[in-house]
Amino acid sequence: MSIPLVRLPSLDLIRGFVAVGRRMSITLAAQDLCVTQSAVSRQIHALEEQLGVKLLVRGHRAIAFTAEGERLFRSADGAVQQMQDVLGEISMAGVPRPVTLSASIGFTGLWLLPRLSRFQQRHPGVDVRVSANNGLVDLRRDGIDLAIRYTAPSLAPAGAIRLFGESVAPVAHPSLGIKALRSERTIAQHALLEFDDARHQWLQWRDWLAAHGLQQAKSQGVLHFNQYDQVIQAALAGHGIALGRLELIQPLLETQQLIQLAPALQSSDTTYAYWLIHADDEARDEVRQVAAWIEAEARAAGA
Repeated sequence: MSIPLVRLPSLDLIRGFVAVGRRMSITLAAQDLCVTQSAVSRQIHALEEQLGVKLLVRGHRAIAFTAEGERLFRSADGAVQQMQDVLGEISMAGVPRPVTLSASIGFTGLWLLPRLSRFQQRHPGVDVRVSANNGLVDLRRDGIDLAIRYTAPSLAPAGAIRLFGESVAPVAHPSLGIKALRSERTIAQHALLEFDDARHQWLQWRDWLAAHGLQQAKSQGVLHFNQYDQVIQAALAGHGIALGRLELIQPLLETQQLIQLAPALQSSDTTYAYWLIHADDEARDEVRQVAAWIEAEARAAGA
């Protein structure tokens, strides 16, 4: 049974409730809406009073939906998203929109940015906005047209396009004078540059050394980094030996800014790869052009 239009809660209250539900945080919802936390809290209280039911359960550091709140959020979130999409299309009609591309910080810095000038030369009328972020994003909600993700096939969304897999080998700057990495003596003379990401063991020195019978080797030291591009920047500065993700650092190897020190180890124990994801199956022409260019660059790099 529907209620009369005149009794519908105001859009302002619904918007505040949806913002909180999307983030499950009053603080983050307030940031999204550019208002204070108290203003968002008042919106939620006003909506609850108008409906006569509790919508959220507020804990010390967390909030949760009541049954009624979850039911309302599912409906309201979809309706608000549709309004966002339609209003965005109407307001941008006839106005060129940049193609927003989301990728991890490491992929953006090492693979994407060195190639972007080629796209600009071929498509001077297409604007591209790069969103470098290691966090998960909602493509439609956050206005992302394309995303590049490093994941397994079972986790890639339907329609995702595989760009390339991954092979790993130790690399170093020529100034270190290392021709090959085969002995414990060579390792003892240099620092190892470690990427702190235990989710992918094939990117860890412990596993690489064990696979090559060097598990007893003691390096001069280990430098740890939480971003992969930092690992490569440290290698370029001559601070030590890194495990290179060869597909990402191919331009650095071709120009001999980094030297490969051992045969590539294919990540046979994983099916992880880089995937191109479309936010919309019926993308506009500019998005299709960027996607086609990314696919062509990936094929050329593989060849």
